[in-house]
Amino acid sequence: MNLDLLALNPIALNLGGLEIHWYGIIIALGALVGVIMAIREAKRRHLDPDNILDLVLYGVPIALVGARLYYVIFELPFYMANPSEIIKIWHGGIAIYGGLIAAFIVLLVLCKKRNISPWLMLDIAAPSVLLGQIVGRWGNFMNQEAFGAKTSLSFLQSLHLPHFIIEQMYINGAYRQPTFLYESIGNLIGLILILTLRNKKHLFKRGEIFLAYLIWYPTVRFFVEGMRTDSLYILPGVRVSQMLSLVLFVVAVILFIYRRKKKNEPWYNEL
Repeated sequence: MNLDLLALNPIALNLGGLEIHWYGIIIALGALVGVIMAIREAKRRHLDPDNILDLVLYGVPIALVGARLYYVIFELPFYMANPSEIIKIWHGGIAIYGGLIAAFIVLLVLCKKRNISPWLMLDIAAPSVLLGQIVGRWGNFMNQEAFGAKTSLSFLQSLHLPHFIIEQMYINGAYRQPTFLYESIGNLIGLILILTLRNKKHLFKRGEIFLAYLIWYPTVRFFVEGMRTDSLYILPGVRVSQMLSLVLFVVAVILFIYRRKKKNEPWYNEL
């Protein structure tokens, strides 16, 4: 039996030649739930929810461009030789860190123009972004991408995974490490911790929820990235995402310690 034929179809619908991919549906669903969660938190923090909607309106398309540009830069020899492929995002090739950097810039500009604390906006947005990353990895699952090295059927069964996940991890004639799942679960644990703790009084100062995200996610990504087989490299043997994860982790820890020592920083739950 050809186990590759048992893989889930990445195309959800075909409407007169227009293919709707599960990847896009899953990403859109994660974004929608994340926006709803951010709007609810914005209301609780007495921030106009329209600011969240405007951030999404401007941030999402710019983040998509940033994610693609980031990928293209680190695969520049290929795209210099095939310039027509640069805009063909449907052929694959976006990087979450590029999207996050672009969205971060949009947020700073928006907050500057509307006189909103960027730390407060980042605190509200961070859990939603993490949720989007959790859900988005299942889009990678449907596309059979973002997987790890070859492994055995017995190893996957030892993880007590559902059969459909095991079947989907049979890629190019071999079973693969489900790194998409490791990252999704790791981020889910972080999201649960943040949502559980953020409403406790005098626990987080303003900006520290975002910094907690900036510590947690790079930590998860650093270890999972080391298991993947499709990494971008800045130098031979040096993975871009691992280096950036390390930099973000160090910067976040330093900022966390520095801001914690400042006496005039308000608590997140202070209205």
